[in-house]
Amino acid sequence: MTDIQQLYPRLVVDGADDAIAFYGHAFGAELVERYTDPDGRVVHALLRAGPAIWAIKDADGFDPAPAAGGTAVILALYVTDPDSVAGAIVGGGGTVIFEVDDHPYGERGGRLADPFGHVWMIAARTEDLTPDEIQTRTSASY
Repeated sequence: MTDIQQLYPRLVVDGADDAIAFYGHAFGAELVERYTDPDGRVVHALLRAGPAIWAIKDADGFDPAPAAGGTAVILALYVTDPDSVAGAIVGGGGTVIFEVDDHPYGERGGRLADPFGHVWMIAARTEDLTPDEIQTRTSASY
């Protein structure tokens, strides 16, 4: 099996920058990191308020914002062996959204849905990159 290293929710919204400002005002959240695609849409922003951390991203073709009355959360689970965890999810009845693969932003991971409809981003960090390096690679990969 694998060692769990981190778990945090990723909230999919229409208007990530507005959400970042809202959580800053409502919770005193600090923006830890923010990365955008070439069109300026937020693909990942990490917030911290006290010991709590969570991420925000703009809705896109893969991850729609919640409809009225619904929620959209991607659970980001960092582990030592994402391939084995993905295999366990599929073996337990889950489905693959994105295969586990190496990504240019310094992670190996994939996205899977559990049998209950929850979406999990399973990943391991493979490189220590600066925020500028991550942004450059993220912009180049879209």
